[in-house]
Amino acid sequence: AMPNNVLLKCLSWNGEQGWIACGGENGLLKVLKLEAPSKSGKDLSKTSGSSLLSMNQTLEGHKNQVMVVTWNEGYKKLTTSDQNGLIIVWMLHKGMWFEEMINNRNKSFVKDMKWTADGQK
Repeated sequence: AMPNNVLLKCLSWNGEQGWIACGGENGLLKVLKLEAPSKSGKDLSKTSGSSLLSMNQTLEGHKNQVMVVTWNEGYKKLTTSDQNGLIIVWMLHKGMWFEEMINNRNKSFVKDMKWTADGQK
């Protein structure tokens, strides 16, 4: 799922919907969707691990090293930031992730981001 020799710098798990976001060098930003194994009792040990991966989307918008990825589970949004301070809020629309808002700080480095408990800010 990751390009060869690209170092990952951050990872965030959205347990409610099964999304994983990971960011790294050269603006790499991937969103993966993991489906839970069926509860039918079927032996999944003989299936490949990729059979549970239902999405592997590369998000384009960052040009520099992605340093922070954080989920807003209530509103199904992803917020990312790179080493130059570019902040992008991504939204899910018709099964694909798109840029919803961009804040190009271009001056300061963002080390961490959090959404409020109600997910509105």
